[in-house]
Amino acid sequence: MKTIVLGSGIIGTTTAYFLAKAGHEVHVVDRQPEAAMETSFANGGVLHTSEAEPWSRPGMPRAVLSWIGKENAPMLLRLGALPSMWGWGIDFVRNCSPERYRKAAAVNVRLANHTLSLMPAVRADSGVTYDLMQNGTLKIYTKREAFDANVAESERQRDVGLIFEPVGPRRCVEIEPALGPIEHTLVGGIYAPPDEHGDCHKFAVGLRQFCSDKLGVTFHFNTDIRKIERSGDRVTGVETSKGTMTGDAYVAALASYAPALLRPLGVRVSIYPAKGVTVTVPDAAWPEGPKVPIIDDTRLFGLIRLGNRFRASGSVEFNGFDTSVSPARAEAIVNNVISVFPEFSKCYDRSSAKVWAGLRPMPSSGNPYVGATAMKNLYLNCGHGHLGWTLACGSSQLLADVVSGRPPAIDMTGLTPATHQ
Repeated sequence: MKTIVLGSGIIGTTTAYFLAKAGHEVHVVDRQPEAAMETSFANGGVLHTSEAEPWSRPGMPRAVLSWIGKENAPMLLRLGALPSMWGWGIDFVRNCSPERYRKAAAVNVRLANHTLSLMPAVRADSGVTYDLMQNGTLKIYTKREAFDANVAESERQRDVGLIFEPVGPRRCVEIEPALGPIEHTLVGGIYAPPDEHGDCHKFAVGLRQFCSDKLGVTFHFNTDIRKIERSGDRVTGVETSKGTMTGDAYVAALASYAPALLRPLGVRVSIYPAKGVTVTVPDAAWPEGPKVPIIDDTRLFGLIRLGNRFRASGSVEFNGFDTSVSPARAEAIVNNVISVFPEFSKCYDRSSAKVWAGLRPMPSSGNPYVGATAMKNLYLNCGHGHLGWTLACGSSQLLADVVSGRPPAIDMTGLTPATHQ
């Protein structure tokens, strides 16, 4: 069956891989010159079951309102974005109840574990290299109340597959010696041994090359997607800048751009772009820096080593489709990292640091959309939010099951459009 995948970020590229492995003739369409050039280009780098919780959580709406106008806020809502996001915002608030939050978290943990179970076979099959490290993730806490609350929440997720270890300050330092100088400030940590990390962009480009060379997938780059055409309850083609493309099945893997292209078809997805910022620097000046990804729950930043680089993340901004980088917000991330790891300043040179911004496709429910739609030959694999890298292979393998008419590998409740919250 000829299947057309719209989008070649980490989701579109892994979708192409699993569809091709299932025997489909696959064509991928993207406006960029290569795979993973937008949201997947310089993300946080961790495939983590430990951070699978949705952003739609109790207390978040009040926190976001309290951060309005604060350039160093971890999550900043620009007032100018309000007219374009009110519908999504209402859905988001509705999903912040404890019951909905925990249900969404369980769905993501299940899918994240499915991804981790698939990664060894994908690596062995494709031979792709991407600065892989498999030494878990460590979330650190300097406030007892926050530590106790997060341990309790994690305990609730053990039954749905979350593997973690609550640890004291001494154990934090054993896991990551770079924390030694601040051991006295820590009250504890949450260590997730199964978590992996690596360069998402490198993985996507390597997998794209394998798909092209070995699986017969055709990538149509530098091609704008203008309109999805329909007749009745079926898609008949995709209008692009290089003409109309037709196939038997179509997969929308369009991240934040999915709602606009799906809306004329009557297919609604509650997704809004959430701008994330990362700062990447060489690691040579700080060889003793962290080897284990660190997430600071108090200052809300992440620090990860990717090959010979450090990447710091920790910024969310709601400002429509604007991808410009606010220098103040980038500096806030760097300052947060230096407040914990002063040695990071040796690596950071404002003039040469690589600052990047990308639009996370944030679903109001906290769960991606994976599966069939009311249009008989249109399928979704979009809305993965801050978990695109974490959920990519799992959701794409499930999508290939659905398109191929096979029973899905795991329970898809909460993922399919029909069961979405």
